[in-house]
Amino acid sequence: MSETLATPPAALHTWLSRWRQFSALTKPRVVQLIVFCAVIGMLLAVPGWPSLAAWGVALAATIGIWLVASAAAAFNCLVEQTIDSKMKRTAWRPTAKGELSNTQTLSFAVVLCAAGMAVLWTWVNVLTMWLTFATFVGYAVIYTVLLKPATPQNIVIGGASGAMPPVLGWAAMRGELGAEPWILCLIIFLWTPPHFWALALYRAEDYARAGLPMLPVTHGNDFTRLQILLYTFVLFAATLLPFVYGMSGWIYLAAACALGIGFCVHAFKLWRSYSESLARRTFRFSIWHLSLLFAALLLDHYLGPLLRGTP
Repeated sequence: MSETLATPPAALHTWLSRWRQFSALTKPRVVQLIVFCAVIGMLLAVPGWPSLAAWGVALAATIGIWLVASAAAAFNCLVEQTIDSKMKRTAWRPTAKGELSNTQTLSFAVVLCAAGMAVLWTWVNVLTMWLTFATFVGYAVIYTVLLKPATPQNIVIGGASGAMPPVLGWAAMRGELGAEPWILCLIIFLWTPPHFWALALYRAEDYARAGLPMLPVTHGNDFTRLQILLYTFVLFAATLLPFVYGMSGWIYLAAACALGIGFCVHAFKLWRSYSESLARRTFRFSIWHLSLLFAALLLDHYLGPLLRGTP
């Protein structure tokens, strides 16, 4: 009798443990930022407040993009399980610890990708589906398999796939692409190197142990810090493009200037004098920089016309 009563809790514990393992494969924090940028692209693509039908499309697009992005993350864990096992930052992942088999991980990634593609095909549009699939291939195959282990410019070239979320969101709502989503894509593309190189600075030993040619490993700490500084200057200029092009107003411009100056100050301090704590602060600030920048775009999209007295 006692064994019978003990079985359900034990089975539930096993099920929850397995669920947490599969959930960890999807890199939730990374995917959250991806989906956030995609949703911003969706809302910016719709003039004014979205209709009920537009909200339905946006919801379907969000689910589809989230599923495919999660599939790409799981596939990345599968490919990099040996590398992950050698790095403190990633050694806890289920694939690195051998908690999930290759078959389980691959099957999980395929199911997520297929489900996401089906959602986008059925309830969004074909353009978004193919763009999302191309982004999956760009990250999971071109970046993870080909670029990351081969060149210190991996994060620069591979950053193109990571910069696509606002393009996907825009395509979902419009069914076509203009200059606006590509401006947003350019901002993320230029943001990616200083963001990841700040992380790589204080994780250089990890990357060296794993045999990955990240910039601090191949070119040293000083050169990497200079590149971070230069990229933040170029990024600052790029963040002004939405205002220059006319897709945003003064609310966004004020936010872009404040955030851009903040990022440049962090990068300048890091360039002048390196410390691990400063590199960590720069990395964390970069996440806030992108999140708040896109939030400011959305705020300007809805409040800007009200302040200007236009419909």
